[in-house]
Amino acid sequence: MRATGKSSKLSGARKYSRLWQRSAPTDRIGANEHAYLQTWRQPSAVGQASCTGRARHYGKRSGRKRFDAMTRYDRRVRLLAAGLSAIAGYVDAIGFLSLGGFFVSFMSGNSTRLGVGLANGSVSALIAAALIATFVTGVAIGSIVGRLVRARRRPAVLGLVALLLAIAASLDMASQTRPAIIAMGLAMGAENAVFERDGEIHISLTYMTGTLVKVGQRIASIPFGGGPWAWTPYFLLWLGLVTGAVAGALVYPSLGLAGLWIAAGAAGLFALVAVWMGPDRSDPT
Repeated sequence: MRATGKSSKLSGARKYSRLWQRSAPTDRIGANEHAYLQTWRQPSAVGQASCTGRARHYGKRSGRKRFDAMTRYDRRVRLLAAGLSAIAGYVDAIGFLSLGGFFVSFMSGNSTRLGVGLANGSVSALIAAALIATFVTGVAIGSIVGRLVRARRRPAVLGLVALLLAIAASLDMASQTRPAIIAMGLAMGAENAVFERDGEIHISLTYMTGTLVKVGQRIASIPFGGGPWAWTPYFLLWLGLVTGAVAGALVYPSLGLAGLWIAAGAAGLFALVAVWMGPDRSDPT
């Protein structure tokens, strides 16, 4: 029985003997035995070579790194991300005008306001700190919901965002402005969990500084063999936020926080679109 098992392993190793013919030793060990020993010492050699070949092919085709966040998703998902970024810009513009210079989705700006407020001993530091805490809480809630539903993360998180925005609009109708602002901050934080995977957010829908850095990096890579249009997905994401901000600024003078009903409806619509799209192949199962 042992001899038979050994012979079967040797016969299986013959499939890979050609890979090692060039490096086979010239001593008393035969080619087949050498291949057998090498495949046991390096069991993933063939898989590594295959992965390396695919990585090189991918790099030549796109000019981007294999783990580039935007290249993980297809065109439909990129358009969805741009639409969600527009919602973030729309809500942030309404919040900015309502709060007199504070943000509900742009935490870099609030962090600067926090630092300046602390230096000046101003009450603005408390407002900025409260908004930052609200946003982080929203991110945590969105991440928890995403982990619970797993592959159906996108429609579930977008449904949560739509619900929170609807609550904010309802609170404004009841003249509860501060709770409405809190609901807005929670919604914007939760929205960033739409494209979370393995505990990491791969497409940030409100962090445009990093997005513009990616645009510059992709443009700089063009003379060195990078894809000539590799920067466009990131530019589209930024353009979506700016377009949404313009719309929010135009709507606010006439509707005020009631304009959040539009954002809630858009988020609900995108949730239905996400259901229609189904779970993305890059989502965990």
